Amino acid sequence: MILTLDRPRPSEIETPERTSRSPAVMRLTLQDFRSYRQLSIDTDARPVVLTGPNGAGKTNLLEAVSLLAPGRGLRRAKTAELDRRDGNGPWSVAARIEHGGLITAIGTGRGDDTARGGGRDRRLVRIDGEPAPNQAALGDLIAVLWLTPTMDRLFQEGSSERRRFLDRLVLANDPAHVGRVTSYHQALKERGRLLRQGRADRAWLDALETRAAEAAIAIVAARRQTVNALEAVLRTDPGPFPRPTLALEGVVEGWLDELSALDAEQRLLERLRAERGRDAETGTTATGPHRSDLVVHDAKSGMPAGDGSTGQQKALLISICLAEARRRASLDQKLPLLLLDEVAAHLDAVRRRDLFDELTTLGTQAWLTGTDSSVFQPFGRRAQYLSINASKLQSYDVQ
Repeated sequence: MILTLDRPRPSEIETPERTSRSPAVMRLTLQDFRSYRQLSIDTDARPVVLTGPNGAGKTNLLEAVSLLAPGRGLRRAKTAELDRRDGNGPWSVAARIEHGGLITAIGTGRGDDTARGGGRDRRLVRIDGEPAPNQAALGDLIAVLWLTPTMDRLFQEGSSERRRFLDRLVLANDPAHVGRVTSYHQALKERGRLLRQGRADRAWLDALETRAAEAAIAIVAARRQTVNALEAVLRTDPGPFPRPTLALEGVVEGWLDELSALDAEQRLLERLRAERGRDAETGTTATGPHRSDLVVHDAKSGMPAGDGSTGQQKALLISICLAEARRRASLDQKLPLLLLDEVAAHLDAVRRRDLFDELTTLGTQAWLTGTDSSVFQPFGRRAQYLSINASKLQSYDVQ
């Protein structure tokens, strides 16, 4: 199935000319991915609006786009879980990305090397037909940010989801961040296993803790840099949505307020060694950036974000994502693709219009989903529209 969206004449598009900062998906092809047996759609640089009933396959399509960037995508699914249940083979997602007049072909999918004693959960990446060394290579081509309904309680639940949200913002600017986070957690996992087994291999524990401490300081430094940069943008150019204030809290963060990176790394290393007994008993690691938290308040009222209504919390999340796009635009960097799943559900008509206007002004390609096509009418010809039902797509125009 190949579906080409109707492209209006240039005079009909109510949007500024897209800048070279803004990569866009021009063709998306799926094979045995989630609910899609086979699909290929051609799009242009405008926002893509996907409408249809719940369970129609809208979020599956967003998830496919999210896999064009490093990481496990917007659902954090294991690679083998993305296969279509009654499919004929491993899933694959491919895209043609246009940026600055150049086209780059991206392909990713599950590699099955069980015949050679490997696993089924290995994700492969190709760029312009050539194997990429790792997923981080995707980050050099495209950045993707997303908001999903599961994030509506981001400010009310545990800190792990807020860290994950922040790390996605960091990754949009620093593709190597995913490697540091992975290295840190692998070191902690192995350290925890040795401590639980009661092994007294001091040299191996020293090596793991050294690796963890080095990665930890780099992680915290990257997060702090991102938070500070976003704070600067939100103060000077808050945009149409409520302005949030951002702060990163944690033990290591406090050390970096007073110490050099090397001294903070040494202090963390000493703390890890001192807490081996306690960590062996609890089965956790007491100190490190896996305990940090992103703290968000509404700048106008000073109220913690988690105390606001669902609509207010969503508006603050949107404000943060748009601030990242404005920050990159101010530095003449590539803008991120924005995946906004059911984003209009808790926004009033004024804020929906503000969002559509801001996306148009930025010139970034956004993919938006919703069950009610009428809420997207203010977009007019500035967007392109697809209705989805049972993973079948059809293009349509708004009145």
